[in-house]
Order: sequence, then structure tokens, then C-alpha cells
Amino acid sequence: MNKKKIIIFGGTGFLGSNLAKYLIQKDFAVSIISRNEPKFNGGWKFCTWDSQSLASWCRELEGAHTIVNLVGRSVDCIKNPANCDAILRSRVESTKLIGKALRAIKNPPKLWVQMSTAHIYGDPEDIVCTEDSPYGYGLAPFVGQAWEKAYDESVLPNMRQVILRTSFVLGRDGGALPRLAKLVKLGLGGKVGDGKQGISWLHEDDINRIFLRAISDETMKGIYIASSPQPLSNTEFMRELRKNLSVSCGLPAPECLVKLAAPLIMKTDPELAIYGRYCKPQRLMDEGFEFKFSDLNKALSDIYKTDY
Repeated sequence: MNKKKIIIFGGTGFLGSNLAKYLIQKDFAVSIISRNEPKFNGGWKFCTWDSQSLASWCRELEGAHTIVNLVGRSVDCIKNPANCDAILRSRVESTKLIGKALRAIKNPPKLWVQMSTAHIYGDPEDIVCTEDSPYGYGLAPFVGQAWEKAYDESVLPNMRQVILRTSFVLGRDGGALPRLAKLVKLGLGGKVGDGKQGISWLHEDDINRIFLRAISDETMKGIYIASSPQPLSNTEFMRELRKNLSVSCGLPAPECLVKLAAPLIMKTDPELAIYGRYCKPQRLMDEGFEFKFSDLNKALSDIYKTDY
């Protein structure tokens, strides 16, 4: 019996490589399409693309079951005009190119799972956002809306469509968590600013399980927030992280200091730490999805179950 083939665009990063390994363990055939080859061989097929032009990679889509699109320049950078432009274009142009490829083949996939961002809701201080909440204001909401609009214009009408507005994914070997852990171990893991900003988070196992559900459950359609049901404040999140790293205390970071140090020392945008949002995955909850890690302490305990 032939295995279902899953195509992961942008599959060499933290989320993509984790998902590829997970799906292979679940007996899917996985092809990764990306600019750069993965750092290791995980049993998948790799095809290169430039994310701007149709080429031989299009043939890999023929007869596949699912497309998963994760392409997008990291937002963990200084938000100068060039980087902001790259953040937007990398998402919109690659999504439109996938749409062109679908129209150039005879037997396109049945499902397109599209990554989006929970940042689309902006940074409300005291509101818990669900899928029905209004969009926020700023670069991230603008990029999120443009990304989803490009998807709506590119996906084939007869394809099943799933958009995952993803929050902060926790993993030991990738994403932003290792950087936060390093700060904690240096004694700098206190609250940021007033500590009231929301952190919507998700364990790496649960994001993989959400992708699997999207692939396997044909009733899953439309927009979903991919986040734990229990968002926390920055103060609460950092407290749990310190506890799981056996660090008793951490110096707080005043907002003015973060604005100065983030671009100079960390080479990133201070707003990623200063602002945040509380998101709840209402549709996943209503449809009975069971999170393996809904509690942050349990999630971090699993990630750090092997001592450093």
C-alpha cells in the first residue's frame, strides 16, 4: 500500500524538521522543499527551490496528499526596512508561487495546510483572543493578513483548506526557548517590563499533533488558533521557566533596557519581549482536540526532563 505523501515547504527549520520526523514516524512519505538542505538526513526526500520560480520541484506535488506551507523569514530580527520587507515578501510570494505550481500539474494535492500567526490579533493587554477576535494593528497583523490573503487567492477551490494561526512553539532544540533558557541561566530571567503581557505558547509535540489532525480529519476546515488553552503572563511564564531550570531568581528587565539591549546585544526586535497576547484555541477545544501539554509546568518538565 502506498504511503500518503506530505509536502513540507520550508521544512528545514525548527518546526518543519520536527514535523517531518514526526510524520515519518507515523508512516507518511515526506518531501521537503526548501532553499537549503536539511542539516541531517531524516528519511525524507529533499527538493530545492528558490521560492520565486517554477522548476523541477513542481513535479513533487503531483499526486501528493497534502501541502504544508511553513515558508517565511524569521521575525526574530531587527525590524529595519529591509528585514520588514523580507518578512512580508518571503511569505506572500512563496505562497503565490505554490498556487501557480498547483495550476501547472495534473493531479494536485487534496489538502493545503497553511501556517499563519497568532500575532495577527495584535497585542491587546486584557483580552483573550479567539478565532473570532478582530485583527490588531502593526507589522505582524499586517503581514498575517497579507499572508492569509495570498493563501486565499492561491489555493485551489476544491482543496480542503486549513490555516493554523500559531503561537510561541516550545522546543528544547529550536525556536526562541533556548535563547530564553540561556538568559535564565545567566540570572537574567525575570519579568520583562511590567510582566503583564500575554504569552501564548504550545509544546512542539502538540503542534505536530495538530498538523496530523489536519491531515487525517477531513472535517477540519478553516482557521484555527494553534496554541495551548492556558496562556500566561510574562511574569508567570518566566517563573515557570526558572523553576524548570532550577534557577531560584532572575533580574527583571525594565522596558527601557530591553529597547536598548535587544537590538544591540540580542540582534532582535524588543517588541517580541515587551508585547504579547493571550490566545485561546477555541475551535480546537470545541472540536474535541486533546492537548497533551496544556499546562506550562508539564510542558517544560517534558522538554527539560534530561538535565543539562
